[in-house]
Amino acid sequence: MEQSAHKLELLRRIAELEKKELWHLDVEDDPETYPLMPDQVDYLNEKLSSKIKNKIANIMGARFFDKMIAKKQLIIKEVRGIENFTAVEGGKIVTCNHFSVGDNYAVWVALRDHMMGKLLYKVIREGNYTNPPKPFGLFMRHCNTLPLSSQKATTVKFLRAVAELLRRGETILIYPEQGMWWNYRKPRPMQDGAFSLAVRNKAPVVPIFITMEDSDIIDGDGFPVQEFTLHILPAIYPDQGLSLTEAKRDMKNKNYEAWVKVYEEFYNTPLVYGDI
Repeated sequence: MEQSAHKLELLRRIAELEKKELWHLDVEDDPETYPLMPDQVDYLNEKLSSKIKNKIANIMGARFFDKMIAKKQLIIKEVRGIENFTAVEGGKIVTCNHFSVGDNYAVWVALRDHMMGKLLYKVIREGNYTNPPKPFGLFMRHCNTLPLSSQKATTVKFLRAVAELLRRGETILIYPEQGMWWNYRKPRPMQDGAFSLAVRNKAPVVPIFITMEDSDIIDGDGFPVQEFTLHILPAIYPDQGLSLTEAKRDMKNKNYEAWVKVYEEFYNTPLVYGDI
């Protein structure tokens, strides 16, 4: 099967961004967006209409991704280290490398039987909420998502919601690398956001790194479907003896080092950038 020109272009863009060390930029042509205002989002699903849409969206989202799993378009081969998640009591932030539209569902599948009735909330970019890509609009807006915003008032509302969810013992998934790089196997240097939230709320971070292997199934774009192994790693706690800046840097460095260790051990190769 001939390989998709679009996916080949994504790989070319990824190689270019890697060489330039522009780790957080998206490689997809994201749709145009507009600012998310405070009255446009109900982070905690406090309205009845939000509760109803949330329930419907989660049912439809599960059906969508479960169908992908049944068709082997999304393959979760193994989950390692679940004890590192269950050992952490109370609210927590989970970080994960971002390389697929299905990686957040893989995280949910790995954690759902160990969450004691709690939910998995996902931090997403502003544009994925205000002008989501098809066919994921309903999921992006109502599947327990926490959209970021360029508007100060909305950001204040977001920060309050994060604090309340962590206080309630919920789990929040954040992609600290930021942009999605399709099927990119290496860990990327991270942005500060996840760790700033962790330090502000005195919450632990549980790093997850997903490794991939080619399956013998070829997808509709002419590439092997990837088999995911989820590595759930020991929690990282904020050092209360450090300043906010130092503490978030410390957590970010420890998270990155933990990911690198998994990468090098799983693929049996040192991490080197610029060699795609």
